[in-house]
Amino acid sequence: MSGTLQVDPGRPGAYPTIGEALLDAAPGATVVVAAGSYDEGLDVRGRDVTLTTAGDGDAEVRVGGSSYEPTLRVRGCTVTVRGLTLVGTQAHVVDGEDCRLVLRDCTVEAGYGAGVRVTDRSTLELADCTITGAQQGLVVEDSGGTLERVTVSASADDAVVVRLGADPVLRDCVVRDAGARGVYVYSSARPVLEGCEVEATGGPGVVVAQGASATLQRCAVRRTGGPGVEFAAGTSGRVEACRTEDTSAPGVSVADGADVSVAEAPAAATVGVGSSPSAKGDPERVEELLAELDAMVGLAGVKAEVRSIIDEIQVNEWRRAAGLAVGGASHHLVFAGAPGTGKTTVGRIYGQLLAALGALPGGPLKEVSRRDLVGQYIGHTAEKTAAVFDEAAGGVVFLDEAYTLTRQAGGGGNDFGQEAVDMIVKLMEDRRDTLAVIAAGYTAEMVQFLDANPGLASRFVKTVEFENYGPEELALIITRMITTGDYLLGPQAGAMLRLHFETVPRGADFGNAREARKLFEKLRKVQSQRLRLAGRQPTLEELQTLTVDDVRVAVAE
Repeated sequence: MSGTLQVDPGRPGAYPTIGEALLDAAPGATVVVAAGSYDEGLDVRGRDVTLTTAGDGDAEVRVGGSSYEPTLRVRGCTVTVRGLTLVGTQAHVVDGEDCRLVLRDCTVEAGYGAGVRVTDRSTLELADCTITGAQQGLVVEDSGGTLERVTVSASADDAVVVRLGADPVLRDCVVRDAGARGVYVYSSARPVLEGCEVEATGGPGVVVAQGASATLQRCAVRRTGGPGVEFAAGTSGRVEACRTEDTSAPGVSVADGADVSVAEAPAAATVGVGSSPSAKGDPERVEELLAELDAMVGLAGVKAEVRSIIDEIQVNEWRRAAGLAVGGASHHLVFAGAPGTGKTTVGRIYGQLLAALGALPGGPLKEVSRRDLVGQYIGHTAEKTAAVFDEAAGGVVFLDEAYTLTRQAGGGGNDFGQEAVDMIVKLMEDRRDTLAVIAAGYTAEMVQFLDANPGLASRFVKTVEFENYGPEELALIITRMITTGDYLLGPQAGAMLRLHFETVPRGADFGNAREARKLFEKLRKVQSQRLRLAGRQPTLEELQTLTVDDVRVAVAE
């Protein structure tokens, strides 16, 4: 079977239901679901699959109904779900056992039972999801994983339950409007809560009981029907830089027999989602990367722009560490200019600087072009684009010649470049804290690209202009290539190289450093032909030296 299966009841040849597509799906397949409502339950066992939406995410895909079975049951495999709304009223909406369950940009609407429940050594990965209306919003038992920017609201009972040795990490999550406790940790569980908010609960905000251990860092607990945080006898844990407001006294209650350390938040701190107790990053690595940037030939304006951005990020990290308010920050940039002006190299250094400063988790630079993003049919583009952003998690997505996304291939009407742009806009906002996007291309064309979507230009912090290299700079670039390659320039050869770059025509497609690279390759070729025709084995000096005649022949070609 194909690696991608289409679900669309109104489309001939597509699967009418998700369940039928899953029956035919090979391991590793992606099921792309068209907008609409699907009143069915999904049972995935023993095969890894991905469920995702078609289109740009504006049209909703709703799965589930009033069944007494889970809407999505996963057993013994990896299932990734992107962009779906999962609905259930009579049972757990999502139920995973001995599995890896990944939900991104999903909404879970529940009635009786849990919104999401995992057990039996499962791994749960949630990002940018909402769970609402459940009896218990989230239940993690005997399992682990990472939950980032998840909102659990309107739970009839406890909102989040962690038990049976479970050890998930909840980062920048929000728990609100729970009928009982906001977070209930018991039975030897060991969760970590970082930068989370718990508010408007019928019982205590966070309760740790029955031999459990919990770490709370930079959390805010407000308006609870009991203490903000409560540790029972026999528990352990750490509470660092957390704040309680409008809770029963004491805000943090530690029973006799509990082994808990409590460190107060700084007096001026504004604690909540995304705050940090201490300066992050690696100052020595930052200086190394800035030195690498400075060592690049030319680009004075670019270096100044990047340094100003890095300065602002560094100060914001210092403010955050001091407990001062810091506004939300985006790290997306536009690199405008001709080819061969160092845009990719600067992009790589910029991404590593963000990681060294602690502004990004740290990840690869994923260089992509139109062919990596644009698919062949409806839904394929969104799938390919989301996959690129997944691969670049923590790092940089570098969109080379980004303006080609807004040019229809062959002038036809079935081009999906605009779909890619719309998806990029959404992902740039959803993942602004976990990766940076750099869109690169010619200056004039990039202006047109930014006009392709009303929200696109506002996603970028600024445009960095890359000027063409001057003759002296190009001569220095090729000289560095020559030296690095264990070659030497003979008498007058350097002067002829400078003269060449002063007189070479510079059209719109002039390649700057790429032209220098091509000329270096020609020089090596010319030298090799000359030495081979000499009819003897050359000396070490001859093997190294590129003569003025070699330069003359190479530039003539």
